[in-house]
Amino acid sequence: MHTFPNTAMNVTYQAGAGWAGPAVVRRACAYLQEHAEQPISLEQLAEAVGTSARTLQSTFRRYLQVTPMGYLRRVRLERAADELRAADPASGITVAAVGRRWGWASARQFTAAFRRQIGELPSHTLRW
Repeated sequence: MHTFPNTAMNVTYQAGAGWAGPAVVRRACAYLQEHAEQPISLEQLAEAVGTSARTLQSTFRRYLQVTPMGYLRRVRLERAADELRAADPASGITVAAVGRRWGWASARQFTAAFRRQIGELPSHTLRW
């Protein structure tokens, strides 16, 4: 203990989240991209990439400055924007239906999140 001092056996030591490198984030991002249309929990994602939920949270914050669920929200909003851009407004598709498809129960919350990330109202994206 004198040769390699550490705090692991100290009374003041508190265990934190485990360390994981950028490869874990890449695997998690790929998983989220691939399964964006499915309901995904943090625990499911952590299990899929082989780490704990706590480690995954801290690793995402360290490398991407966002939580895994925040990243998933971004992916879903981008997919919703792509869907709205590709849709024909005359086909009867609605913003609310697209929002529900990508995980938003409330059209109001979907519109607010869409506007924050995409920079315009989803109804404008659908029309143009």
